[in-house]
Amino acid sequence: MRILIVTAGTRGDVAPFTGLGRRLQDAGHRVALAAHHRFAGLVRDCGLEYRALPGDPVELTRARTAAPSPESAREVFAAFLDELGDGVLTAAASGTDVLLTAFGPAPLSRLVAEGLGIPSAGVYLAPGVPTREFPPPGWPDAGQMSPAGNFTAGRTVLARTDALYADVLRRLRTRLDLPDRAARAAGPPDDWPVCHGFSPAVVPRPADWPSNVHVTGYWWPERPPGWQPPDPLVDFLGAGPPPVFIGFGSMTPADERLQDVVTAAVKRAGVRAVVQSGWAGLAPAGDDILPVGDLPHDWLFPRTAAVVHHAGAGTTAAGLRAGVPAAAVPVLVDQPFWAARLHHLGVAPRPLPMPELTAATLAAALRSCLDRPSYRDRAKDLAHRIATEDGAAAVLTVTARLQHERG
Repeated sequence: MRILIVTAGTRGDVAPFTGLGRRLQDAGHRVALAAHHRFAGLVRDCGLEYRALPGDPVELTRARTAAPSPESAREVFAAFLDELGDGVLTAAASGTDVLLTAFGPAPLSRLVAEGLGIPSAGVYLAPGVPTREFPPPGWPDAGQMSPAGNFTAGRTVLARTDALYADVLRRLRTRLDLPDRAARAAGPPDDWPVCHGFSPAVVPRPADWPSNVHVTGYWWPERPPGWQPPDPLVDFLGAGPPPVFIGFGSMTPADERLQDVVTAAVKRAGVRAVVQSGWAGLAPAGDDILPVGDLPHDWLFPRTAAVVHHAGAGTTAAGLRAGVPAAAVPVLVDQPFWAARLHHLGVAPRPLPMPELTAATLAAALRSCLDRPSYRDRAKDLAHRIATEDGAAAVLTVTARLQHERG
């Protein structure tokens, strides 16, 4: 069976699907992963077929930030979605029996699958189905919601997504020669299968989710074969006690203030640090600091004393897998959700939103991670539970069912 996984966005939106794709491929399927061109090497290095999606998330972020008005920013994003819709169609038309889609491109992927007569399912890295048990990731004032308010907020997010994609979906329908759909409730059909790639020990499956919506356990990024840690990193790790990791992934633009904050916080906390440059281009200097580029978190994090990160879904998962305490510095989208979850689980102090980040607050968060044994004890306990899960197994079951229903 030819399976296409469609994802869009940053590295954190791509890496978990390399592991899921390899697992599907090891089960005998032919797997392609459609993503932006800057991730072509990552996909191919992991042994999967790469199919290109247009656009660059870095350039999109820069263009939206530089837009002179909110209307201009919306126009930039609308143009991005137009190109992305064409890209999803081209990728799927290149030979696909089952289409699996991340949350971001899901409206495009579902419509393309419908037009091509291909069964599809969602593979989401964060909760994407409304529930009364918690508000949707990214919802403001999330701590003040009633059960009814949580559910309404989830439906509102789906309705806003439908509105955001409306124009490109209308054009895709015409291109696919599909009839206009009558008005319906927001979001996908009620029976559309969705697999959520996170641990039920981290986010228990809500009791009000329908039976076609699953919480599977994590899908771990595939480490490229033959990867070896760079010598400077090995030397740094061996030269003293375990360092902390500090990295803000793809969410933070270049910011000289942030570099100064990190440098001062490391000194004030009295720790050694491995600092990942990320989109912020961090390169702090100091005898106790080692700047690095992209590295497999599954290798590095178990060798650290704590991890400071932006609370993206993938980095959050990697820290939990490693069994180390975290200090979460959320920026936007689903990151406040995961940051709050880490604190609720007892593996992290209270979240430190990026606008509140100073050398003093970051140093205090680091010392809290290191000086309170309960954070590490709880992190180790969660890591043991997560290690028993097989997140890809449920996706294999869903794809087999879709293939059977297709005949």
